[in-house]
Amino acid sequence: MNRSRTLLISLAVLLALTSFGVAAAAPVDATVAPDTLQNRPARGKVVVADRGSGTISVIDVATDQVSATVALPNGGNTPEPMYVVYSSVAKRVFVGDRGNDQVVVFNPDDYSVEATVDAGAGVFHMWIDPQNKQLWVNNDVDNTSTVIDPKTLDVLATVPMPADLVSMGGKPHDVVLDTRFAYVTMVGFPGPDDYVVKYDKRTFAEVGRVPVGKDPHVSLTLRNHNLYVPAQGNNEVRVLDRRTLDVITTLDVPGAHGAGMTNQGKTFYTTNLPGGGTEGLWAIDTQTNTVIGSPVDTPETVPHNIALTPDGSKLYVTHSGPNNVVTVYTANKHDPTPVYAATVTVGDNPFGLAYVP
Repeated sequence: MNRSRTLLISLAVLLALTSFGVAAAAPVDATVAPDTLQNRPARGKVVVADRGSGTISVIDVATDQVSATVALPNGGNTPEPMYVVYSSVAKRVFVGDRGNDQVVVFNPDDYSVEATVDAGAGVFHMWIDPQNKQLWVNNDVDNTSTVIDPKTLDVLATVPMPADLVSMGGKPHDVVLDTRFAYVTMVGFPGPDDYVVKYDKRTFAEVGRVPVGKDPHVSLTLRNHNLYVPAQGNNEVRVLDRRTLDVITTLDVPGAHGAGMTNQGKTFYTTNLPGGGTEGLWAIDTQTNTVIGSPVDTPETVPHNIALTPDGSKLYVTHSGPNNVVTVYTANKHDPTPVYAATVTVGDNPFGLAYVP
C-alpha cells in the first residue's frame, strides 16, 4: 500500500515537472529581445523619442505614467530624437539623433548617456537584428545605412544605397532585419512606386529589390517567411515572400503606415496615419493574412508608430505632428483587436518608441 502510494506520488511529481518544462520551453520570437518571455504580466518601460522636444520620455508599463524625461546630449546642434531600439544582449537603449548625425546610447537602469556613435547625415529609422549583432541606421541625406555593433559600438559598415535608385530620387527610409538579410525601404521616387531593397548582412551587398507602394514601411516575424509592407500612399498592406520578394497578397488598409509585430508573430498591427484617428489602428492575422475584426478609432490624430509588450497585452501608439501624446491599448491572444485604455502626455511630436524590459 505504501509502495503504491509512493509510486503514484512520484508519477504525479514527474508529470508536473514535465508539464512545467514544456511550458517553459515555449519558443520566443527571435525578432524580440531573447530574454523577454511570453504571457508574463505587463511590466518594463516604453521609451519614446520626443522629436520636437529633444528628449526621451520613459513610460512605466505597470502604471502608464511617465517616470522620467531625459534630454539628449547637445551635440553642437539641437537634438532631434527619431527612433528607439533596445538591445537585450548589450543592455543598451539606442536613440537616433537626426540633428547631430549620431546615435545616443543610454543605460536602461538610470538613462545616463553611455556613449554617442557617429552615423550619417539624416538619421531616420533604425532596427536591430535578431542576433543583436547589427544595428542598422538609415541616413536619408547621405543615402546610406550605418551598421553598428551594439556591444562594441564599432561601426561595422556604411552601406550605400543603390546608385541607380538614388539617381532617381530615392532615399532610405525604414529598415527591418531577419537572421540573414536587411530590408530597406526607399522613398521619394517619381511615379507610382517606391522600393524595398534586400541586403546580405554578411557582405552588405544588395541581393534583391522590388517595387512596392508609396511611403512603405516594413515588419516581419521569424514565424513565417513574409515581409509586411504597409504603404500609406497606396492605402494597402502588401505581403511579400522574403525569399523571393514576390507578392503573396495585398490588403486594403487606408493610410497604412506604422508597423508593429507581436512577440509570437501571430498579429501584425498598422496605423492609419492620415485618417484623423478614424479607423486609426488595424490588426492583421499573419497566419491567414486577413484583417482581424474591425479597425479601431484612436482618440487622437496622426497615429504613427507602435510598440508592444512581449505578451502582446498592451500596445503603445505615438501621435506625431502637432501632438504630444501616446495612446495605450489592451489586447489578448484570444482577441487581438486593440481596446483603448489610456492617454499618456509626453514630449512634443513623439516619433519612434520601443519596449525596454
